[in-house]
Amino acid sequence: MIKAKIHIKPLSVNKVWQGRRFKTKDYKQYEELVTLALPNGKLGIPVGEALSLELTVGLSSKNADLDNVCKPFLDILQKKYKFNDRRVYNIIMTKMSVAKGKEFIEFRIDKLSAPPKP
Repeated sequence: MIKAKIHIKPLSVNKVWQGRRFKTKDYKQYEELVTLALPNGKLGIPVGEALSLELTVGLSSKNADLDNVCKPFLDILQKKYKFNDRRVYNIIMTKMSVAKGKEFIEFRIDKLSAPPKP
């Protein structure tokens, strides 16, 4: 199991890409900040198992879309902890309204108890 909370404003997927191929300056900076803020090590991520991801996101803008913060954050997680995000079969996301400057992402990655069957 992995659980952590970092106090960095989540970056929306709308600020991630320039056109179709290039990361924006905002995303490059966000990727660096988040990577440095995340706990080091593999932190018990099960190898080869189906995974579940729980995200609680504190956003100061009521107009921010919860789903837009998931993809860039998940991409950073997989890069940092060296797992393929195709193993994530379940994502539970919660949005909280917070004051400006109090934004955060809290997450948990765990083995999925019963992977979905076709």
